[in-house]
Amino acid sequence: MRHLGAFLFLLGVLGALTDICEIPEVDIQLVEKLGQRLLPWMDRLSRDHLNPSVYVGLRLSSVQGGTKEKLYLRSLKLDYQQCLPGSAFSENDGDCQAKPSMGRLSLYLLALRANCEFARGRKGDRLISQLKRFLEDENRAIGHNHKGHPHTSYYQYGLGILALCVHRKRIHDNLVGKLLYAVEHDHPLHQSHFSVDTAAMAGLAFTCLKRSNFNSDQRQRITMAIRTVQEKILKAQTPEGYFGNVYSTPLALQLLMTSPMSGAKLGTACLKAKVALLASLQDGAFQNALMISQLLPVLNHKTYVDLISPDCLAPRVMLEPATTTLPQIQVPETISVTLQVLSLLRPYRQAIPVLAGSSLEDVLKKAHELGGFTGSSDHAASSCGREKGPGPRSFKGLPVAVASR
Repeated sequence: MRHLGAFLFLLGVLGALTDICEIPEVDIQLVEKLGQRLLPWMDRLSRDHLNPSVYVGLRLSSVQGGTKEKLYLRSLKLDYQQCLPGSAFSENDGDCQAKPSMGRLSLYLLALRANCEFARGRKGDRLISQLKRFLEDENRAIGHNHKGHPHTSYYQYGLGILALCVHRKRIHDNLVGKLLYAVEHDHPLHQSHFSVDTAAMAGLAFTCLKRSNFNSDQRQRITMAIRTVQEKILKAQTPEGYFGNVYSTPLALQLLMTSPMSGAKLGTACLKAKVALLASLQDGAFQNALMISQLLPVLNHKTYVDLISPDCLAPRVMLEPATTTLPQIQVPETISVTLQVLSLLRPYRQAIPVLAGSSLEDVLKKAHELGGFTGSSDHAASSCGREKGPGPRSFKGLPVAVASR
């Protein structure tokens, strides 16, 4: 009897030392209003506006777009499968000049899993092969001595590994090892600024590998890397409660929700972040489709890791169009913004197509998707609508020039 009492006491102590990240229930009306902001984007089915992240966010949420949602997935399939190199359409379709980037292709594969589909058959094999080629190219760019940099970013590198993982595709230890080394040696750090969204995406990729029992020879390193990014994200929490900033907080919460931690006051940190996010929602901070699509799963206690075994039969509330047309849910026109970073090892200058009224955060994320830009967008702010002439911006201590036309 004494042994049983000691065992129960020990369990109680271990339970007290282990903390989990839980997000309490949020008013469904608030979630519906957030989901309604995605509906206008689902009406834009042109190649320039299709974004797989919108579909993934809705499928992992407690709300749904009904017929619009199904049409959106159909449009995604037509676009990504037709424009993939090697398809019957890509060589003859003049509209396929812009092939899917690594980030977009990874998100599209997440969208397929969100609909409980695997990439199979000839079309599916081409998708997987193309993503693996992207990762191999990034692997060569980083180099055997890890002194190089990916052509895109470690964010997209982690996203690519996550996409292959949820499709149950094994990834070579060498590819996973590059991301592990980056985390172990703070490569997601840039100019002494910690990239919360990059670290969170790497952590989600590692969590998927661990849960899927992939890369068993690297399991100990993977477990340590998850713990490392969790600890760094917790240390990056601001006095207001954000992890990094308001826009990197949803992805950070997705990671923190996937694994318990011992002695880290994880639950308190997550509750503080939830309060900060709700305040930001009421202030109208979340107008960007990508940010909304990362937040909706969190409010439904879901993460991208749940795409390993998604629940496609879970009941979801049908979204209705907003009764009043508000400025923040109107779909703006597309403009071209020139982004120039002057103090990188490789100076960057590129015209970036974004929606009018987008923030610098949006411009930087779009630059990531297009490739060739390796900075992080964690703390960027400011608006870049139809401004006249260039305007200086600050980005991680680097001079950044932004001009729209």
